[in-house]
Amino acid sequence: MISLKIVTPHGTYSEVDVKSISLRSVEGQMTLLTDHLPIFASLVPCKLALVDNNDQRYEYALSGGFCHLEDNKAMILTDAIEGKTEIDLERAKRAYERARARIEKKDEVTNLKRAQLALERAVNRINVYGG
Repeated sequence: MISLKIVTPHGTYSEVDVKSISLRSVEGQMTLLTDHLPIFASLVPCKLALVDNNDQRYEYALSGGFCHLEDNKAMILTDAIEGKTEIDLERAKRAYERARARIEKKDEVTNLKRAQLALERAVNRINVYGG
């Protein structure tokens, strides 16, 4: 088992023991299992999937951040995380539309990198929700 702690700027979001952690880093998709080699990874907005000891799967929308795993102890540091049941689908769709509009504007004032990241986060939340 992996002892996982998820921390946001608001404090500890969750502490749980899991069999596997699936997420996406800047290097690509990965699944961390018990006795995995030590790793420190920069995360992109992605679906975080956790499997517990009873093979129950839990999914979260992760806004990005960092993951450290060593000696079966993992920590995810993130700006924001939402469980599948916590996602407000209508809010995510509005964020998607706002980000698309900012990207399509193509003016010198719009920060395209920031708009693209907002779009990725909104798409991720919609996908995790299943909508």
